[in-house]
Amino acid sequence: METYQDIAREVLTLEAEAVRGLAARITDQFDRAIERLHACRGRVVVTGMGKCGLIGRKISATFASTGTPSVFMHPADAIHGDLGMITEQDVVLALSNSGETEELVRLLPMIRKIGAALIALTGQVTSTLAQHSDVVLDATVAREACPYNLAPTASTTAQLALGDALAIALMHKRQFKPEDYALRHPGGSLGKRLLKVEDLMRTGERLVRVLPETPLRDVVVAMTQTRNGAACIVDAHGALVGFFSDGDFRRAILQDSRAIDAPVASVMTRNPTTIRARQLAEEAVQLMRCSTRKFSQLPVLDAAGQLVGLLDDDELLNL
Repeated sequence: METYQDIAREVLTLEAEAVRGLAARITDQFDRAIERLHACRGRVVVTGMGKCGLIGRKISATFASTGTPSVFMHPADAIHGDLGMITEQDVVLALSNSGETEELVRLLPMIRKIGAALIALTGQVTSTLAQHSDVVLDATVAREACPYNLAPTASTTAQLALGDALAIALMHKRQFKPEDYALRHPGGSLGKRLLKVEDLMRTGERLVRVLPETPLRDVVVAMTQTRNGAACIVDAHGALVGFFSDGDFRRAILQDSRAIDAPVASVMTRNPTTIRARQLAEEAVQLMRCSTRKFSQLPVLDAAGQLVGLLDDDELLNL
C-alpha cells in the first residue's frame, strides 16, 4: 500500500525531473530573452492568470530585488484599464502553460499595438501566445505531479525555476554586486550585513575629532556632549594619530588623577586598530566581536587613509 511518504517522494521526484528537463531546452531563445530584458528602458511587466499569476508575482519580485525594475499586471485587471501601465519601452513576460489562456490572448493585439516587446514562458511552443511573442521560452513538462495530471504543480515549479534562471543571468549581465543587493534590502538582516561601514558610521557633529595637545578634560567633555565612547586624535592635516576611549580615561585617572589636565596625546592609544569605510558591516562585526581583542568603537578611514568617521558597536546591534 502506497504511504503518504511514498506520495511525497513521487511528487518531489516528478518536479525535480521537470526542472532538470528544462536544462536540455535552454537555447538561443534564452540568450535573446536576456538581451531583451537587459536592453529594457522601462520595466519588465510580468503577467499570468491563476497559478501562473502567483508564480509571475514571485518572478517579478525577484527581478526587482536583483536590479531589474519589474511589476506584476493581472490580465483581468489589464482588460479593465491596467493595460495603461505598459509603454513601448517595457518588456512583457507572459506566463501560460497552455499558451491559450483567454485573458492573456485577448491582450496580445493591444500589447503589440503599444509596441512593448513580448516574451512568452509557456509549455506549448506552438500556442497562440508563442506565435505572437518575440521570444519563446520552453517550459514544457512531461506531466503534472497531480495524480490526474490536472492541478498545476510540476509546470508551475518549472516556470518558477526558469524565472529564477532569467533573474540570475540578468544579475551576471548587470554585474550586480552584494552592495546593490543590500541597497534593495535595507530592512532584512542579510541586507544589513551587506551594508558598508560608511552607511553606519558616525560623522560630522557626532564624531569627536581633536588635536594631540587638547587637554584630556576637554576631550571628555566633548565625548559626553556627543554621547560617544571615544575620540579620534588627528594631526593638523586630519590624519589619524591616536585613539582615546572611555577605558583609556578610566585607566589614566586610576594611574594618576592629575592626568585630567594633561594633553590627550600623553594617554591616547597610538597606532589604533581601524577599519575602512568601504568594508562590509559584516566584516566590522567579525573584527569588533570575534577577534581576540574586542572593540566597542573603531576609527573609520577612507581609501587614502584619512579619518572619515567612527563606528560604534551600537550601530551593529542588529547584525
